Amino acid sequence: MKKLMLLLVLFIFNSIAIASPVNVNSADAKTIADALAGIGQKKAEAIVKFRTEKGPFKTVEELTQIKGITKKILDKNTNDILLSDTSTATPAKTEIKK
Repeated sequence: MKKLMLLLVLFIFNSIAIASPVNVNSADAKTIADALAGIGQKKAEAIVKFRTEKGPFKTVEELTQIKGITKKILDKNTNDILLSDTSTATPAKTEIKK
């Protein structure tokens, strides 16, 4: 049982360590779902559909226009949401005014 728990902890740690920021304006749904906490396949597909219909996201806050994506989810992913792929890009700020 201890070995199983150790393997589980190592797997989770490894998954977290591998995760890298994702550009929500260019990534496919699977990539978005894999990279962002609280975003499953359906929400990721909604992100792709939204940007296809309305154009690229200009701010992270626009993601809250998608059903099921809340400020809390964005706050969890502050360092993992990008709006561009440039090498000088920094993670988008997700502070949302109340």
